[in-house]
Amino acid sequence: MIEKSITLENISLTDFLGIENKNINQLASAFPKSKIVSRGNEILVQGDSSEITHITDVLDALIKHFHKYGKITEENVKGFITQEKQELVAMENPEGLLLYGTRGTPIKVKTVNQQRLVELVKKNDLVFALGPAGTGKTYISVAMAVRALKNKEIKKIIITRPAVEAGENLGFLPGDLKEKIDPYLRPIYDALHDMIPFEKLGYYMEREIIEIAPLAYMRGRTLDNAFILLDEAQNTTPMQMKMFLTRMGPNSKMIVTGDTSQVDLPNNQRSGLTEAVKILTQTKGIGFIALNERDVVRHRLVKDIILAYEKRSDQKID
Repeated sequence: MIEKSITLENISLTDFLGIENKNINQLASAFPKSKIVSRGNEILVQGDSSEITHITDVLDALIKHFHKYGKITEENVKGFITQEKQELVAMENPEGLLLYGTRGTPIKVKTVNQQRLVELVKKNDLVFALGPAGTGKTYISVAMAVRALKNKEIKKIIITRPAVEAGENLGFLPGDLKEKIDPYLRPIYDALHDMIPFEKLGYYMEREIIEIAPLAYMRGRTLDNAFILLDEAQNTTPMQMKMFLTRMGPNSKMIVTGDTSQVDLPNNQRSGLTEAVKILTQTKGIGFIALNERDVVRHRLVKDIILAYEKRSDQKID
């Protein structure tokens, strides 16, 4: 059994702890294996390391909530406890459940290949996930990164994309490179908003615990204790791909996702993703998964659209 002390600074104890310590008693009731005691402006928590981690996560969330709104209600306490316990159940559930979203919605794998992607990431530090749009390769990858962060397996999440214009001119958009490419990263932001409460996501991003940036920002860095996702990797050049892959540091995992049928590079430019798959296929410790139209989880017509385009490509119709 270990003990941890949390100091309440610039906080009204009555408003935070509740009348007759109702708020803290409610928290203690939710985690009966641990002991939670308030002494002046300190809260002492005794228990095993796993449960203490979840208790302190709830207390941290309550402290941030108090600093923003000036009070804590029993409903606030119940809400944060429920969210934390849902995340704990999700991490321990082997039946395809990755975590619970911000609205309590379970985020699960929905196809066999998505489950294989999850298993490959568990076994390998580097995984290439290829497949058309709508197969969930990016969404599942983001969910696994968020789960790893919540489970304290890594210290930060880094998500990046190459700044390829894909038929649209970034030069006409306002701002610096990051501001120009942020709209292209919107699917990543949407996935994160599904999985992390708005306030907590803002906190993570302000402190660069979660970093979303163009691929150019990765040059010269060593990315350790991190879960790193390279999205839209078909639009990297071979040199960019090599640069990215060699950023991996100790205790890190990388997932590279892309659709080799949707390359937006100039016609005379090779795709770094296609080349990397050819070069690294036989390398031990690297996993590869190819998702297909059977893994599409969007509108039913998306599968038919993908098949129609594949048929056209095979027939080489002008």
